Amino acid sequence: MRIVMMATGDIAIPSFLALHESGQLVGLVTQPDRPVGRHMKLTPPAIKQQAQALGVPVLQPESVRAPEALEELRALAPDLLVVMAYGQILSQQVIDIPKLACINAHASLLPRHRGAACIQAAIEAGDDETGVTIMHVVRKLDAGDIICSESLPLRGTETAEVLHDDLAELAPRPLLLAIQQLAAGTAASIPQDESLATYAPKLARADGCIDWSQPAFQVARKIRAYHSWPGSYTQYPSVKKGVHVPIKIFPPVDVFSTIVKPPDAGPGTVLEAGSDGLLVSCGGPGGGAVRIWTLQPPGARKMNVESFFAGHTIRRGMVLGNAPQD
Repeated sequence: MRIVMMATGDIAIPSFLALHESGQLVGLVTQPDRPVGRHMKLTPPAIKQQAQALGVPVLQPESVRAPEALEELRALAPDLLVVMAYGQILSQQVIDIPKLACINAHASLLPRHRGAACIQAAIEAGDDETGVTIMHVVRKLDAGDIICSESLPLRGTETAEVLHDDLAELAPRPLLLAIQQLAAGTAASIPQDESLATYAPKLARADGCIDWSQPAFQVARKIRAYHSWPGSYTQYPSVKKGVHVPIKIFPPVDVFSTIVKPPDAGPGTVLEAGSDGLLVSCGGPGGGAVRIWTLQPPGARKMNVESFFAGHTIRRGMVLGNAPQD
């Protein structure tokens, strides 16, 4: 079988290597090199570097819908297209190119968490499990019939960064199984239950702003879910500068679902600030608080609370959050 993989994200690398080891991979379609970092250095996707090292032909169309891109893809004569974290919406013309099928490896247990931020969504929702689903590609987002899936239990402590890597290592197993079944003509094609579908759209940096009015457990989940993109942050009123200063917050955080607080300690109020961490009041049903251990002020490295308080002042009674609007 001639397989072409369409992938850009690092989560696809283990699956790409597994396809190469199977001896069936004849090409990779990935996103163009992009400027990265402070100096905006043009950088290829890591999966492209893997492909070049293995001698796998690489296509990098700006738009896979363009006529010239379609012709290049057809020239590879794929029996199967395997899509995983590619980053472009496929037209029906692309879907129809392979002789056998166009399939997608998606990092959730569909129909739950369709969309780009499926890993973050599973953590933020407090799911007991997630996994990888192999499905047929259709024009509607992540809505194709399911071939197979493999689940992964969640411990309730994972960050998105850790879960991303766990799912990357898991994905080759259901993917290779699906390919084997497709080749044998025994693959399932199970329609998704639309009534169970949820959506996890692509995240923006602004999504990382912490909403202290949420319960403590939800604030903690979000901090884990958004590490390391888009990250979690809040603001504090700087005594020295006289303005609200943004600070990044990192996991792990401790959750106190019930805690005795002063009557005026609303969401975002600092309850403790010292070597025992930064304890912040949360809202929502049950209230509670979270204890933070690792922070990063603007223009500085990530640091523990003791190092932070050596150069910055956050006092008990301060209220974290966006600056008040006039």
